[in-house]
Amino acid sequence: MMEQQEPIIFVSHLTKDYGYGRGVFDVSLSVTKGMCYGYLGPNGAGKSTTIRHIMGFSKPTTGKVQIFGMDSFGHTDRILGEVGYLPGEPSIPAGLTGKAFLKMMGDMRGMKDGGRSEELLNTFRLDPSPNVKEMSLGDKRKLAIVAAFMHDPEVLVLDEPTSGLDPLMQQVFIRFVVDEKKRGKTILLSSHIFSEVEATCDVISIIKDGKHVSTFDANEVKNIPLKMYVLRFRAPKDYESYLAACPFEVVRTRVERNEVTVKFDQDQYDAFISSVLDYKIDTFAEKPFTLQDYFMSFYKEEKEFGGLQGVVGNKK
Repeated sequence: MMEQQEPIIFVSHLTKDYGYGRGVFDVSLSVTKGMCYGYLGPNGAGKSTTIRHIMGFSKPTTGKVQIFGMDSFGHTDRILGEVGYLPGEPSIPAGLTGKAFLKMMGDMRGMKDGGRSEELLNTFRLDPSPNVKEMSLGDKRKLAIVAAFMHDPEVLVLDEPTSGLDPLMQQVFIRFVVDEKKRGKTILLSSHIFSEVEATCDVISIIKDGKHVSTFDANEVKNIPLKMYVLRFRAPKDYESYLAACPFEVVRTRVERNEVTVKFDQDQYDAFISSVLDYKIDTFAEKPFTLQDYFMSFYKEEKEFGGLQGVVGNKK
């Protein structure tokens, strides 16, 4: 039997209640060595609040938050020295050049040289010579990325890491994270961008209104026993008739195209085929089920997060 790894990052029943429904409530997560853990939710869902507690910036109302086996709160200096932390909104002194800022960060960590900074500057195509106040939002984000990774940390905590990057640099960053993961790095990545979570993460938690609504293995989304089909009917009367009689969940309609997208359990496939036989159809195409589809089920269906809960393991 394989020995279970001790988590590098451990959050157990964390609650931080700011009042008026703001904060995080009974949040738990565990990130073991070599894992990339995705934290998925829109802005304001509670991702940054959880991360601030992991970094030791805030004390929980209740619950336990640990990193490297020690309580996070009270050990912020050590955590910042050992973790590659990329905040959602990096604060970079405006009076410094990018090069001076990187030297300052290196000195704070006791680094005797620039570490990986030159390699990272080349990877992200950043000239660090201008004053920070003259840099674009994207270049400031790149500078923060270089600062977070330059000491080659074993643990990375990344809060909305591609915010402010153009699409090309977003792809460069995703490839970079995948390479870091292959090197055995332990990564917590918070995001609202489905593509970067799908491309990098092993385990994903969805957070809504400060609460985890689902935690699952990323590969499980690809194997969910659900089907989605797009049907385009030849005439409006067929479209309207099918829509009125459709025994399956209608995900989307496009009246101007006589188009319906339906979702059903895999074992209902024969019944689905039978339901369309009497209609004249121009398009009949399967739509791959994605992480975004799963995520949106929690944000569209309010009553007890009905939707797809239980299809993917819900290990809150």
